[in-house]
Amino acid sequence: MSDTASLPLFPLHAVLLPHASLGLRVFERRYLDLVRETGRSGSGFGVCLILQGEETGAPAVPAAYGVEARIEDFDVGADGVLQLQLRGARRFHVERTRVRDNGLVVGDVRWCEPDPDDELRPQHALLATVLEQIVEQAGAAFAPATPALYDNAAWVGWRLAQLLPLAEAQRLQLLQQDDPHQRLQQLLGWMP
Repeated sequence: MSDTASLPLFPLHAVLLPHASLGLRVFERRYLDLVRETGRSGSGFGVCLILQGEETGAPAVPAAYGVEARIEDFDVGADGVLQLQLRGARRFHVERTRVRDNGLVVGDVRWCEPDPDDELRPQHALLATVLEQIVEQAGAAFAPATPALYDNAAWVGWRLAQLLPLAEAQRLQLLQQDDPHQRLQQLLGWMP
């Protein structure tokens, strides 16, 4: 599945993770155009962490890894600004970028292989327990569809990466990791 695609990118000072939710306010013309374009085609767009630059103004330099964003919901706030609710989908690696006339960064991306459906290994069982406690405190918004997900190495890793108070650079490190067990090992190493 490591095929390639051209994908409009939305660089942010945040890392979107697979299956995670992210709220986004859109007001710059280039990003309003991006939303219109992806809405018409039914496609997604890429969200990458900003390595250099800002979210507004001149085009920012995006990280080489990101996640395809799908729009789940949208609204217009009281201030007239478009508000999107995104859901992370597939991971990708940016092979090269170009900037359109309107300042929108477009990446030629290679899709990363989907995570294997591996069971949690015994050395990472503590992480599932920690996640269960976090979800219990966070409430139904983070509740899994089935308790069996707590045995899925990729699911546990991505949910912990979403819910733990990590730096965005740490989330990016996890996003770059193809092996869900290595992701869990990194998370375990960051636990106090």
